[in-house]
Amino acid sequence: MIKNNHNLIKRDIFNRVIDHLQAKEMTVIIGPRQVGKTTLLEQIQDYLIGKKKINHKALFYFNLDITKNLALFSKQENVINFIKDRKRKNEKIYLFIDEVQRIKNAGVFLKGIYDLKLGVKFVLTGSSSLEIKSKIQEALTGRKQIFKLMPLSLAEYVVYKNPEIFKIIQKQKLISDYDFSEWQKLVSDFAVYGGYPRIATEENINKKIELIEELYNSYLDKDIINFLKIKNTVSFSKLVSLLAAQTGGLLNVNQLATDMAVEVKTLNHYLYVLENTFIIKLVRPFFTNSKKELIKMPKVYFLDNGIRNFALSRFENLDNRIDKGEVFENLAASELLKIVKPPQSLHYWRSLQKAEVDFVIRKGNGEIIPLEVKAQKMIKPTISRSFRSFLDRYKPNTAILINYNLRQKQKIIKTNLIMLMISDIKKELL
Repeated sequence: MIKNNHNLIKRDIFNRVIDHLQAKEMTVIIGPRQVGKTTLLEQIQDYLIGKKKINHKALFYFNLDITKNLALFSKQENVINFIKDRKRKNEKIYLFIDEVQRIKNAGVFLKGIYDLKLGVKFVLTGSSSLEIKSKIQEALTGRKQIFKLMPLSLAEYVVYKNPEIFKIIQKQKLISDYDFSEWQKLVSDFAVYGGYPRIATEENINKKIELIEELYNSYLDKDIINFLKIKNTVSFSKLVSLLAAQTGGLLNVNQLATDMAVEVKTLNHYLYVLENTFIIKLVRPFFTNSKKELIKMPKVYFLDNGIRNFALSRFENLDNRIDKGEVFENLAASELLKIVKPPQSLHYWRSLQKAEVDFVIRKGNGEIIPLEVKAQKMIKPTISRSFRSFLDRYKPNTAILINYNLRQKQKIIKTNLIMLMISDIKKELL
């Protein structure tokens, strides 16, 4: 059992994971390092003991970063005997395994135990999408459900930092100057330092920056060097900095490879690694007519603003930054990427005439929702010529304007334009 800590942030994913505990399939939680997976396991155990009245002796936690724990999982026989020795008749036991990718051939290893139907519920975590794919995903087909835990959303952050302001922001269409000032500070802090829990809960600014550096160096050491065997970390980190500098911009892979003096193949591998270790996301263009729209180059966004700003060594207050627009747009992208899941997909739109829309959500039923991001306080709805061009061309039922402060709805052409504060994204789109 993990040591209890009552000062925990309640994550939005919690209820979905709890619901899945009743399923026989393994519950697999993946996400970046230090995103709160271990804390989530602790919350689940507290729930089982406190709410479901499960005997704490039926819960077993193993952190496989600890050598002694990993030794138990060196042989299937060890784990099978462990389960049989501790399981009472007609009682289900729970095995919480942290950093499951540490097990050699983890998928095959766990499949063999799972198929014995020993009356055990597996709850697993893993820190790398690449490791999960290579070691678990295929072998456990039909035997697991994967949940992705990402850095805090803005809403989760504000609820933790100032729940009263969150309630005010959620309920009111018009916000007082005082409340807006408090809200603006929270958004600025989140946009600058990001949503990794240890960083978000730290009050000291210098300590926040130290924690981001520690997190990034741990990522380089554990994911990039040890697991992926990428030795040229100088070149890899240079790429991260270059990508941070062109957040929201079109990514020309050939030009970037030339600038870095690396082969295109190497650069594409680095980009693949960065995407699958939850650092960046390449957003592809939306198009229906390839002759009229730019279709090749993706845009790059960071899944956490703190990592993006660390790569640039820039931690100024949001309103004092020359890259305020890029920072706010990346914040919007990271919020969208936390909620847009298959069959939905996130894109941007740009025509050959360079008309551009920040984001386009394509739903599974073919419906499209364009989104424009405004990094400012707005008095009345205003949309760009490019956004209007998209509405003229595609006539979507709904369009969204993400901004700091304004909530409003109006009809433009045949489209319902919804003005959303950035914290409303999840509530409106889910």
